[in-house]
Amino acid sequence: MKRSGGTSALRSFLGSEAAGGILLMLAAAAAMLMANAGEASHALYQSLLHISTGPVLTSKLGPMSVHLWINDGLMAIFFLLVGLEIKREFVDGRLSSWERRRLPVIAAAAGMAAPATLFMLISRGDPALENGWAIPAATDIAFAIGVLALLGKRAPTSLKLFLTTVAIVDDMGAVAIIAIAYSSGLKSFALFVAALILGLMYVLNKSGVQRISVYMLCFAALWYAMLLSGVHATISGVLAAMMIPLRVTPGAPDAADSPLHILEHRIAPWSAYLIVPLFGFANAGLPLGSIGLADLMAPLPLGITAGLFLGKQIGIFGSIWLCVKLGFATKLKGATWPQIYGVSLLCGIGFTMSLFIGALAFPDHPELVEEAKLGILTGSGLSAIAGLIVLRFARLHPRHEQIGREERNRHRPEILPENAIPPR
Repeated sequence: MKRSGGTSALRSFLGSEAAGGILLMLAAAAAMLMANAGEASHALYQSLLHISTGPVLTSKLGPMSVHLWINDGLMAIFFLLVGLEIKREFVDGRLSSWERRRLPVIAAAAGMAAPATLFMLISRGDPALENGWAIPAATDIAFAIGVLALLGKRAPTSLKLFLTTVAIVDDMGAVAIIAIAYSSGLKSFALFVAALILGLMYVLNKSGVQRISVYMLCFAALWYAMLLSGVHATISGVLAAMMIPLRVTPGAPDAADSPLHILEHRIAPWSAYLIVPLFGFANAGLPLGSIGLADLMAPLPLGITAGLFLGKQIGIFGSIWLCVKLGFATKLKGATWPQIYGVSLLCGIGFTMSLFIGALAFPDHPELVEEAKLGILTGSGLSAIAGLIVLRFARLHPRHEQIGREERNRHRPEILPENAIPPR
């Protein structure tokens, strides 16, 4: 069977996410600059985002604008990539067996539950704010990998892979939350049409159809049906990804003739270097001129900040420590406890998905969306800075250099237990 001669999708993904994460930081900084460089600059920023491009695809949204095309259109492609990553990892990757997925799944679940619980405690059950419970539950993989990349070789491969795996499982939870908790006014006929399109894609897959263009046409139709249905249109990306054919190649680079691998390689650069930075630019612009300590301490931004900065580290680091101490899992190969704690802090960077959920949580209350942005930016910023500092000064594993060479020499890196014997 023919194999691809290049790097695996995972290595390409880590590389593109690292560079894309840094680009995302720059895009967010540019949005903040435009929103705070004066009244004219802020007005220009808002007018750029709300240019009406048409057409009216659904009466619920009205005429399509630049902001809507980014959030509802381009982000569907981002979610398609998320779905492709999830399918590959569960079928042919590091989550293909319970032994491999056990620790990341537990850590991700605890890392979603703890922030949501903390948010609800701080918001005191305020009915106006309860829809925001999922905002601090998300992890931004591009931003977190981008921060980790700043450390160079000080960050062992096992940490990067663990962070990636936790974020992928986290994305699964976020997708489920968006589909279930933030869908309203469902249209049964549109849902029926979406189900028919998914059924068609399933039949195409089982019939051996390999042409990516056929699946992309179905994806476009599915996106429109989901847009009309009341379920957020971006969910179409994840559903479509589940129907893309995958050629399983265990222990080897991605098959050159596997449609899923080919599509993932094609989409990843567009997602990392264009779609996610554009989303960051379109959603991170928050005027800071009139914001004071009282605003930061309001229940909504405080609950999100605490959820991201405290809840994530408590949930993820606490669950890893407990699993290792109970013998349910082994510590990551080549990583010390301070380094694992540092990565747990980085998981509190919730930027992209948190902003996305924040807009869905309060669609009719723009002032609450702005408050949510404040909490997201504060919590994500604190998590990034604290995680970077901890990882920069954390002691390295005694065999850091040797393990680093072994990991770089491996054709397909995995999350290994600390006492694992390197492959021969």
